[in-house]
This record gives sequence, structure tokens and C-alpha cells, in this order.
Amino acid sequence: MMGINIGRWLAGGLVAGLVGWIIEGVAGTTYTRDVQSALEAHNLPMDMSASVFILSVVASLIEGLTLVFFYAVARVRFGPGPRTAVIVAVTLWIGGNLLSLFGYQIIGLFPLRVLLMWGAIGLAKMILAALVGGWIYRESWSSSKPPRATAGRHGPEFAAST
Repeated sequence: MMGINIGRWLAGGLVAGLVGWIIEGVAGTTYTRDVQSALEAHNLPMDMSASVFILSVVASLIEGLTLVFFYAVARVRFGPGPRTAVIVAVTLWIGGNLLSLFGYQIIGLFPLRVLLMWGAIGLAKMILAALVGGWIYRESWSSSKPPRATAGRHGPEFAAST
């Protein structure tokens, strides 16, 4: 049994986190006013300080590293490739993002329209980040040449296996 390729995990995870952070930043422009209105209705500030910005970057990087870690682990069970990346992304989205959205709905902090938008954007973000991170991630090989990618019952591995 091979271990996780730490270098590829870090590279894939950091790039996946950056992709997620960019998607979240661009998508945030579509709902910022609604979020600010909802927070103001509860007398809560919408602080966009430097520390909040840094925290958003760190959180996205942790999310990317987590995605690629679970992709690396899931490769053993489901095989390498986009299918596995999507399975991991959807599973982590359900266990994290969706449950958080349920919590926001239960306490009535944000309008349902905003929560639905967050859910759709979050799912797309997780899938795209996992696909990019999974494309970068490769296992360690004992020889200097990687094994050839083959199409098995789980589909082909990501193209350009290096």
C-alpha cells in the first residue's frame, strides 16, 4: 500500500483552495447586499477588515487541503479520476456546507433565497476545486516512471499523468 504523496497533496490542496477562494470572492458580489441587510436586521456588523480577509484565505486553503486529502484517500476505494473528485466534493459539501445552511435556516439568520444561492455556489465551488486538486494530485511511485493510466471500471484517470 502506498502512502499519500505529500508534495502533490500540498500542491493540489493549495491550488484547490485558491480556486475555491476566487470562486467565492466572485460569487460573493451577487449576494453581499442581501447578507449585509440580513446581518443589520439582527444588529450584527459585516466586518470586512484585513483579519477577516486573511481568515477567508486561510479557511479556503484548509478547505482545499481537506478536499485533496480525502480525494487521495478515496482513490484507493473508487479509483483515480474526476468521478472520485466529484464524489469527495459532494460528500464534503453535504457534511459541511449543507449542514451549516440548515443551521442558518433553523435560526432564521439569512433569507432562504440567500441560503439556496450559497448552497448552489458552494457545491459548484467544491466540485471545481476538487477536480483541479485531483488533477494535480498523483501518488508516489517507487520507479522513476509512473504507471500508465488505464480505463477501468471507475473510468480513466485524469489526463496527463505525471
